Amino acid sequence: MSTPLRHTRQRAAIGAYLDTIDEFRTAQQIHTGLRACGQSIGLTTVYRCLQQLSSAGALDWISTADGEIAYRKCSSAHHHHLVCRACGTTVEISGPMVERWAEAEGAAHGFRQIEHTLELSGVCLQCSEGLTAFTQ
Repeated sequence: MSTPLRHTRQRAAIGAYLDTIDEFRTAQQIHTGLRACGQSIGLTTVYRCLQQLSSAGALDWISTADGEIAYRKCSSAHHHHLVCRACGTTVEISGPMVERWAEAEGAAHGFRQIEHTLELSGVCLQCSEGLTAFTQ
């Protein structure tokens, strides 16, 4: 059983900032946004708080194309993400077929309590229209 996180000014500032955005953001992007809002918080503290919040289940994370970890507040229900590679727009999606497949594959190999992460990426309609207009 995990210990509840102690309330700190830094965690509260990060949580409030993440409440204002829908996209996944890296620690550096979050740090920059916090500083722009007048928050005095160190980058190391941002990294540490994000890791703690993620471990506690308060944040979801994805690995970016650059190999960085990006964070976002999401719904508490199990879900997956569809992320635009161009602008970062993120949509929470459910995948009942994926859930059934994961359970079946686990069972076929004698595994139980299957957990998984699925990230889909592409280019959203708005960005693809912009790319089309740019290439014509």
